[in-house]
Amino acid sequence: MSRERAAVAISTDYKTPVYVNGFACKNCTDVDNAKKHIDPQHPKSGPYGINAETDPSAQRQSSVIFSGALSGNWPQLKQPSPK
Repeated sequence: MSRERAAVAISTDYKTPVYVNGFACKNCTDVDNAKKHIDPQHPKSGPYGINAETDPSAQRQSSVIFSGALSGNWPQLKQPSPK
């Protein structure tokens, strides 16, 4: 009497992210942090990001860098004066 056991994969991450308070959560720990308004990607920043200045992982860079006329490094055009 041998029984075959089906292999069950146990994963700590969800298959699809769950969103709690606007944060994408991958596991139960992320959900617990998000319920406390702590960003799961940057938990050292604290609730509502109050410690974000001291959290090196939260230092964000701009995703887009403007150049040319959009960079703001050229003199402003004078607006015509109303007559």
